[in-house]
Amino acid sequence: QVQLVESGGGLVQAGGSLRLSCAASGSIFSINRMGWYRQAPGKQRELVAAITSGGSTHYADSVKGRFTISRDNAKNTVYLQMSSLKPEDTAVYYCNADGIAFAPDIRPLDAWGQGTLVTVSS
Repeated sequence: QVQLVESGGGLVQAGGSLRLSCAASGSIFSINRMGWYRQAPGKQRELVAAITSGGSTHYADSVKGRFTISRDNAKNTVYLQMSSLKPEDTAVYYCNADGIAFAPDIRPLDAWGQGTLVTVSS
């Protein structure tokens, strides 16, 4: 099994910053892409940012210039540095990893974290 554990959420005032972390562990053979998604109340889950093992990044238009995604491949950990936060960034943020797992056999990996709540007050 593969587990993703997120941390770093919380309450922050508009204009403030937060850093989210997500560590993957378990029967991981390799991780290709890691990403952060978010889901606000009454809305669909949306991609916020993603990063490949080679370091290529993708951002949602709404967070470009404010959020930065990075990863430590040796630790199977991905980070999301969020700055200039806005009330509309309030959501549960989920970490996702896709790649290959090795137990109980070699198989595709698509794992999700439990989510961490980010609340931005105006």
